[in-house]
Amino acid sequence: MFSRILIANRGEIALRIIRACRELGIETVVICSKADENALYLKQADITVCVGPPESEGSYLNIPSIISAAEITDIEAIHPGYGFLSEVAHFAEVCESSNIVFIGPRADVLKKLGNKTEARKIAIANKIPVVPGSESVIKSQQQALDVAHKIGYPVIIKASSGGGGRGMRVAHNDISLVNLLSVAQREAEAAFKDASVYIEKYIENTRHVEVQILGDNYGNIVHLGERDCTLQRRHQKLVEESPSPAITPRLREEICKAAIKIARAVNYTNAGTVEFLVDNNTGNFYFIEVNTRLQVEHPVTEMVTGIDLVKQQIRVACGERLNLKQKKVRNQGVSIECRINAEDPQNGFRPQPGKVTIYNPPGGQGVRVDSHVHTGYEIPPFYDSLISKLIVYQKTREEAIACMKRALGEYTIGGIKTTIPLQLELITHSQFASGNINTNFVENYLSRSKD
Repeated sequence: MFSRILIANRGEIALRIIRACRELGIETVVICSKADENALYLKQADITVCVGPPESEGSYLNIPSIISAAEITDIEAIHPGYGFLSEVAHFAEVCESSNIVFIGPRADVLKKLGNKTEARKIAIANKIPVVPGSESVIKSQQQALDVAHKIGYPVIIKASSGGGGRGMRVAHNDISLVNLLSVAQREAEAAFKDASVYIEKYIENTRHVEVQILGDNYGNIVHLGERDCTLQRRHQKLVEESPSPAITPRLREEICKAAIKIARAVNYTNAGTVEFLVDNNTGNFYFIEVNTRLQVEHPVTEMVTGIDLVKQQIRVACGERLNLKQKKVRNQGVSIECRINAEDPQNGFRPQPGKVTIYNPPGGQGVRVDSHVHTGYEIPPFYDSLISKLIVYQKTREEAIACMKRALGEYTIGGIKTTIPLQLELITHSQFASGNINTNFVENYLSRSKD
């Protein structure tokens, strides 16, 4: 087992990793920017190192500074968390060349799956269904139009190196496709330093279902069941749950087998998530991408399986074999997660940096809160707006929804606006309760609310 690990991240995920390391007897080094150097969660680390200015480009994305921090603190491995450098193949390569273990997939896997067009090719080669679309990146307006005419409108433009809804646009005709193509390319370049995009058929009545996988360095790969991430806004997830309330046991088996198949195709190691769309009209499923890292919503899988994913990541990275057998993985009960963001839903989800004057998280049986926020905490304007993850676990979905409703009602955050009121509306909506939703539900709900 490692004796000391550097955590190349911030906020609630940094604290989450610190806690796992402490239980494993591992010392932690946590980097921070100037904006975070007085954050209370840093006191839980054994060592902290400020690596740069508030802007992430000079700190949390500054590979030379992070490697320097690793070298001066004599660490053995780096956990990247999620976001920032977690899926950057170059960072994994730099770690390897510096004799530092990268806690995640190998660099060659990050390269193969990090580019969505390449991941599509791998899926197609392994006879995993994909959404109809372009076979490679789009290099001209005419090529985009040709693809759209072949597969039919509406179509969705996606960043090849994308995530989080950035570089994604839906086009319904030739004019909108031509206009939105350049918009998506500019967004992709700004967000990922890669302007390449591809096009897929936009299936309007879909669910978003993803499968958690784990692999070790000895060819052992298991899945831990699926998560349903259908409640999202502009392709950014708001509510996640496990298991999905709307897929049959047979479809669950098929999707999980497909996830294992693509993982085996690249000799996948460590934690990852294989994402699919499920057509509500036909019941067909389609591969869309692989997230080669820990997911924000990983706690719901932990709750229904009893498996600590961060500890599994660390054990695999230090060379241990997976101590999990597929037949012994048991998914029991229901878990739901709400992402609590510092945003104003009534004002276009405008970010809400500022001082938290009151912070009283909920508690009680079946309630888990992953957060680094506290009364007096100053939310900086430089990073993602996620401030907390509220997770509940109960025996049935009805009980889980009731628990989440109660927990959201208890959650008090003062001084800034958050998404809690909207989350409460969504959780208590009759369509969510029935499971009769699709990925457009939130947008349609917000549109009706304005009328």
